Amino acid sequence: MRRLTALSVTTCAVVIGSVAPANADPRDVSSEKLRKSVTLQGLQEHLEAFQAIGSANGNTRATGTPGYEASVEYVVATLKKAGYRVTTPEFNYPVWQENTPAKLTWGSRSFTSSPSSASGTPVDMITFGFTPSETLTNLLVVPTNDIVIHTGSDNTSTSGCEEEDYPAAAAGNIALIQRGTCPFVQKLALAEEAGAAGVILFNEGNSPTRVNPQFIEGPFDLGIPAVYLSATLGKELYAATQQGPVRVTLTTNTTTTPRFFRNVIAYSSTGDPDNTVMLGAHLDSVPAGPGVNDNGSGSSALLEIAEGMAQLAKNKNKGSLTNRVAFAFWGAEESGLIGSTYFVEHLSDAEKADILANLNFDMLASPNFARMVYDGDGSSFGTEGPAGSDIIEHVFNQYFESVGLTYEATAFTGRSDYGPFIAEGIPAGGLFTGAEQPKTAAQVARYGGVQGAWLDPCYHQACDTLSTLLGSPPLDAQGFLPLPVAQWPAAAAALAGNGLVGFDQMADAAAHATWYLTMADDPLSGEPTLTLPKRAGGH
Repeated sequence: MRRLTALSVTTCAVVIGSVAPANADPRDVSSEKLRKSVTLQGLQEHLEAFQAIGSANGNTRATGTPGYEASVEYVVATLKKAGYRVTTPEFNYPVWQENTPAKLTWGSRSFTSSPSSASGTPVDMITFGFTPSETLTNLLVVPTNDIVIHTGSDNTSTSGCEEEDYPAAAAGNIALIQRGTCPFVQKLALAEEAGAAGVILFNEGNSPTRVNPQFIEGPFDLGIPAVYLSATLGKELYAATQQGPVRVTLTTNTTTTPRFFRNVIAYSSTGDPDNTVMLGAHLDSVPAGPGVNDNGSGSSALLEIAEGMAQLAKNKNKGSLTNRVAFAFWGAEESGLIGSTYFVEHLSDAEKADILANLNFDMLASPNFARMVYDGDGSSFGTEGPAGSDIIEHVFNQYFESVGLTYEATAFTGRSDYGPFIAEGIPAGGLFTGAEQPKTAAQVARYGGVQGAWLDPCYHQACDTLSTLLGSPPLDAQGFLPLPVAQWPAAAAALAGNGLVGFDQMADAAAHATWYLTMADDPLSGEPTLTLPKRAGGH
C-alpha cells in the first residue's frame, strides 16, 4: 500500500435483530452509537496484540510465518468471543524457489540474478517470484508504450499498465516494461495476455530508492519468465532498442510447490445475505517487520467495529440490520493480493452478486498521516470504480465534512485488497493514511506533521512498530534511521502520537460508512450526494 499522486481536498454469528418488512419504518442510519463504541483504547489494545505477536515471532507477521498463524488465531478468537460466525477459507500461496540464478545474455554481455536486494545494494537483476522454468533463445526485446526516462522525481510512467501498451511485436517475444504507477502484477498479467514469451521490467531511476531492483513476487500462476533489472541497466537496454533490433536469451530454473494458508471471514447472522457489505483488511505484514500500521491498523479497526456492532446488538440499542455485514481479514496481500484474489476468484457468480459493496482499510495509522478517501467516482484521478463506488466515496466525504475534518482523494488503482472486487464489477471504497509518499507543504497545512517525511516513515520496514506510532525513534534491527529527512529527532517530536490521532479519526469514518451501508435501504441507488438522508442524524 500504496500510492498518492494528486489532491482533491474538501474542508470542512452475532444477532442484530431480524430484517424488517418492506413497510416498516426506515432503518436508523445514524452511526453515532457505533462510532462511540469504537474507542482509541480498544483500537490500541488490538495494536498491542499484533505487536506482541510480532515480537514473539521474529518481528514479523508475514504470511507463511508463525506470526501470521498467531494473528489468524487472535482474530478468530476475538470474533468468536463477540459472537460471530467465523470461517477460515484457505488460499493457495505456493512456495517458490530459484534453483539456479537466472541468466540474461545480451550480445557479448551476460547477467545473472541475485537472490534479493535492499534498496541501497547495487544489483543488476532479480528474478520475479513464481517465474516458471524456461529458456527463451534469441528473442526480440519489444518496449511497451509510455516508457519515460526520468530527469526528475515524478512517478509518471504508465508503461505496461494498459492492453494498448503492448505492440503486436510483443507476442512471442520479450516485453520491456518500466516500473511506474500501476501494480507489478498488473503489468505481468497484461504482458502474458498480450502473448509475450517473457518480461524484462526495469526500475524507474527517479529516486535513490527506485534504482536497484528488489525481490517482488509475481502472481503464483505466472506463466512466463520475468526478471527485474536495475534502472541503470534497463535504461541502457531501452536506449539500445531505440537504435535498432535487440535480441536476448533468458534462462530460468525454478520450482513451485502448492501451499495453503487461511483468510478469516466473519458474518453477521442477520441482514439480507443477498446484500452483503464486506469489510476487508489484510492481516499479514511484510517479512521485514511486524506491520503494526501496515496493516495491524486496518485489522484493528475491523475488530473494533465488529465488537462495537455486536455490543449494540446485545444491548438492543439499534434497529435491525438491513444488509448483512462480513468482516474479512486477508492473507498474503503483501505478496500480490493473493488471499483476497483467491477468495473472489473461487466465488460463484451468484455469490459475487450477493456482495453489495467492499470497504477496504489498509494503513489507517500512518505517523505522518493524511486523510485519504479512494477516488471511486474518478473525479480526481480519472479512474472510477464500478457503479456504486462513487456513492461509497461520497459517504466518506460527507462524514468528514460533517465533523469538520479535511480530506483528499487517493487514486483508485486496485493496489490493495479491493482490487479483486472491482475487477469483478463489485462497488468498493475505503480509506488510507499514506505510505512512502513525502508529505507536501499543502498537506502539512491541512493535517500538521513533517514536510518531506514519508506519510509512513517506516513503510515496509522493521520499524513499523507500536513504539513508532507512539512516537519513539523508528530504529530497525541494525539501528538504521530510515526516515528520509535530515533530522529524525525533530520529526520524532513533531510526530509523537500523531499516528494514533489520525487512526482514531479514520476508524470513526470507517464505522460511519459501515453502519450506513448496512442499515440503509438500497444505499447505493440514486445519484451520489454529500448529504445523507435527513433521517440519518447524529453526524
